[in-house]
Amino acid sequence: MEGKTIIVTGANSGIGKATTVELLKQRGRVIMACRDQVRAEEVARDIALEAGPGHGEVLVKQLDLASLKSVRGFCDEIIKEEHRIDVLINNAGVYQCPYSKTEQGFEMQFGVNHLGHFLLTNLLLDLLIKSAPSRIIVVSSKLYKYGEINFEDLNSEQSYDKAFAYARSKLANLLFTYELAQRLEDTGVTVNALTPGIVNTNLGRHVHIPLLVKPLFNLASWAFFKSPQEGAQTSVFLASSPDVDGVQGKCFANCQEEELLPKATDEDMAKKLWDISEVMVGITT
Repeated sequence: MEGKTIIVTGANSGIGKATTVELLKQRGRVIMACRDQVRAEEVARDIALEAGPGHGEVLVKQLDLASLKSVRGFCDEIIKEEHRIDVLINNAGVYQCPYSKTEQGFEMQFGVNHLGHFLLTNLLLDLLIKSAPSRIIVVSSKLYKYGEINFEDLNSEQSYDKAFAYARSKLANLLFTYELAQRLEDTGVTVNALTPGIVNTNLGRHVHIPLLVKPLFNLASWAFFKSPQEGAQTSVFLASSPDVDGVQGKCFANCQEEELLPKATDEDMAKKLWDISEVMVGITT
């Protein structure tokens, strides 16, 4: 990855942090796009130490995916300052949070996990195309299987179930990947998704675990969940491996292509979601 510039959203913890460490070890130049810049700068110092001597360069930039204004500001800065982007890793996410809304009034999980990344990717597309061959990576989840896209209630105003809302946002990630892949044919930019599996990170901080069960849960998570380093392997593989040169619109798990349910590659659904997402984030084409 030497000489390549990579953007990782949510790079200050969990899978994003582990991905950043591995790409720095490969001498990549990583831009950590994080909501809390002060905390991210502290983490960046730890990451540089963890990556060891001879690592690549690490930069921190503020990006709040719950604010479309922040996304636009971040992209303006990147386009002004960077002459190329080789890899964009849409990694950040919120998981099963209590009902809340983004700055623009979108349900938080759909707004951050899908719409924020949708706008980010679209605003950086010209630079990614100019930098081709380049790659876009979308971190989804196997929980997409439990999601449905209800176009009548994308904001969960009629009813809110935090697990369902998360699953829907992860299904949206896959439909976005599918539609974007069609649009990127013959541009030299590839887009692929991945499902990292169950990883022991702070993503589950909103999940309530009864006090009596907590020790058992902690033991089980230590024994059976992947470490962030293990969870990051597929992201690193898709960012750096020559094995996926030219591979387009697929989903991977454990560095292998995985078969998706038909609803994740539904052409009509993907197109409709794209069109509605454009309206929601204010993209005019």
